Amino acid sequence: MAHDRSALDDLFSLAYEELRRLARRVRTEGDGDTLNPTVLVHEAWIRMSAAPELGSLSRVHFKRVAARAMRQVLVDAARRRNAGKRGGGASFVTFDEGLGAADGSVHDLLTLDRALDELARMSPRQASLVEARFFGGMEMREVAESLEVSEATAQRDWRAARAWLSGQLGGKG
Repeated sequence: MAHDRSALDDLFSLAYEELRRLARRVRTEGDGDTLNPTVLVHEAWIRMSAAPELGSLSRVHFKRVAARAMRQVLVDAARRRNAGKRGGGASFVTFDEGLGAADGSVHDLLTLDRALDELARMSPRQASLVEARFFGGMEMREVAESLEVSEATAQRDWRAARAWLSGQLGGKG
């Protein structure tokens, strides 16, 4: 158990700067209560540290798990802000071009989260791919490796998932 925790701590130390870089790419827009990259990484780490078995994952798989944790932190923060507003201004997340969003489009984070959940019911692999690209900033090669599919398959899934999400999000993606 202590060995697993030590391995997880070592992996986090190695990945910390990369996670901060990824967290800077996903930034919330709203009035005031935003998560800066350091807070986002630390909140995600708190969630991940409860599972020391993550220390045995490869770096690529660890990044996918980190992407999921960052998504959860952002969605929870958006839900808290939205609950306080009760129908007031929505919480948004901006995806820069490096993550594959066209023209730096802004998507309502909660709508995106619901759409990703629906996509996961239809195609778990496509949803994992989108989550890894949007929230983890992973390259297609890394995502393909982590999903154990060819890069060509990952590209096809990416195109299909983006098209489906674009329809769900009103053509904004």
